[in-house]
Amino acid sequence: MGQVSASSSVLINADPAEVLAAVADYQNVRPKILSPQYRDYQVLHGGRGQGTVARWKLQATKSRVRDVQVSVDVAGHTVIEKDANSTMVTNWTVAPAGSGSTVTVKTTWQGASGVAGFFEGIFAPPGLRRIQSEVLTNLKKQVEGS
Repeated sequence: MGQVSASSSVLINADPAEVLAAVADYQNVRPKILSPQYRDYQVLHGGRGQGTVARWKLQATKSRVRDVQVSVDVAGHTVIEKDANSTMVTNWTVAPAGSGSTVTVKTTWQGASGVAGFFEGIFAPPGLRRIQSEVLTNLKKQVEGS
């Protein structure tokens, strides 16, 4: 199978710089916005932006748990998480939108081959989009203070 991806976006009524700072804050903001599918979250190094290393378990389904350890890079208005344990890369992009910001989260990875890859390509993106949407909704509430 080729590359598999899932993306979700949210409009936040806050300045892009403020939103980008919140997205890049793995020490204080991130633990507050993660959905219940994230377990055992911890910051191993840093905590804000470039050079941060964090890890967690992502419980995608009842039987599918992924051990994730990301190294964080920041390029312009994008926070990039690269998983040391897989090909998974997640980009958090913050863009101006009127008087606020749009945050788009896009996760990509190399899918499995064969029949497993076929089903992964069909079922994984919608499930991951649900998780992304919940995290983005939590981010919006955190930044907007509602």
